[in-house]
Amino acid sequence: MDICRLTASELIEKLRHNELSPKDIVESLRKRIRALEPQVRAYVRLDNAPLISKLLETVFTPDPNKPLKGIPVAVKDNICTEGHATECCSKILEGFRPPYDATVIRKLKEAGALILTKKTNMDEFAFGSSTENSCFGASRNPWDLACVPGGSSGGSAAAVAADEAFLALGSDTGGSIRQPASFCGVVGLKPTYGRVSRYGLIAFASSLDQIGPLTKDVKDAAILLNAIAGYDSLDSTSVNIKVPDYTEFLATDIKGIRIGIPKEYFVEGMDQEVKEATDEAIAELRRRGAVCKEVSLPHTQYAIPVYYIIATAEASSNLARFDAVQYGLRAAGEAHVQNMISLYKKTRGAGFGEEAKRRIILGTFGLSHGYYEAYYLRALKVRTLIKRDFDRAFAEFDCIVTPTTPTPSFRIGEKAEDPLSMYLSDIYTISVNLAGIPAISIPCGFTSKKLPVGLQILAKPFDEEMLFKVAYAYEQNTPWHLEKPKL
Repeated sequence: MDICRLTASELIEKLRHNELSPKDIVESLRKRIRALEPQVRAYVRLDNAPLISKLLETVFTPDPNKPLKGIPVAVKDNICTEGHATECCSKILEGFRPPYDATVIRKLKEAGALILTKKTNMDEFAFGSSTENSCFGASRNPWDLACVPGGSSGGSAAAVAADEAFLALGSDTGGSIRQPASFCGVVGLKPTYGRVSRYGLIAFASSLDQIGPLTKDVKDAAILLNAIAGYDSLDSTSVNIKVPDYTEFLATDIKGIRIGIPKEYFVEGMDQEVKEATDEAIAELRRRGAVCKEVSLPHTQYAIPVYYIIATAEASSNLARFDAVQYGLRAAGEAHVQNMISLYKKTRGAGFGEEAKRRIILGTFGLSHGYYEAYYLRALKVRTLIKRDFDRAFAEFDCIVTPTTPTPSFRIGEKAEDPLSMYLSDIYTISVNLAGIPAISIPCGFTSKKLPVGLQILAKPFDEEMLFKVAYAYEQNTPWHLEKPKL
């Protein structure tokens, strides 16, 4: 039995029946990571971090109050873990070790999970769609090592796809969970804004960011969301709504469910093989009894410019705190220490990568005197129109189905010199964050080059149950989630 190929739900059953111990699981994972990391590079700081930060129990006893007891979870490098490096894959936060756990980490520990102290790779401060903008170097797609795993949660997606992780956490600001899930052929869920606490997530854009699961199948996503969802008084945007047991909605009957197919998502520029895979997935949903009809989301065309005004403005504000005074990198030497402006310039110039600088400059410009109303305020108004499009659609439909990305994964370096082309990789995912609704990406096929294609399902706010219902029904009637890359 290859333990690393098992899903988390399968591990839970084997632990419950004493067929495996946590030590067996961790040792198998350690060997897998050691064997594959030279190729995949899903993790960072491999040489100076233990795999698990606590001693494993010598005797394992199942505990119904700890549903993830003994299950390792990988964590993106922008989620705080007490005493262990959390650097957002940026030189500016070099050596930063948070004095506290993020709320999601605390919840996972309370559920019995083992937190991997080797963090997963990401685009610096989550600025990117390829995991190439990392001070630790690029991660690679397990399906084709010459291709990107997507971003910014590319390390988490690649780790799950390569069986170097059973469960992983990512963050999603404009598609940073769903896009890499699509590229790597795994399941990625962006919860409703406010469903999962952001406390301890190092912020990119505070009105858009959400933490969510990356897993091998839909059931594992439900199990992981069960553990991390819920109200948190430490997060002012957290919503105090009861969290259901999402595993209760894993049914294969979707007869009569009304699904909207937005015409604005099926336009020129979509890869033909992505379109064919999506069309076949929609046909399968119809065969399962769903009622699929066209719907219009007319303000979709404005999503990219609106997002890159709002997100960069919030990033500019959030990243102003990294000033070389309290923590992280400080430029060496004595001369500039006497002059604070010089200290800021030299430290931030050396600490931030090119994409981070680009977004800080764009955001600062959009918030500057004389441009605030023309750009940022106008973008907020159009964001409201985008949300209203979804409100109208969900008055008629139970969920919406789209491609996750317009193309399959692209080659490393292919879009590095063309930021606009890179930004367009998220064209189908950005609207979800602007509207604050939940969405999930699940595998729905492969291209002729054996690159995964993802199907995205969207639901109204706090209706993750609908996502799980439709995603599970599709998954259980198709073979795509069972495919594995040959590494």
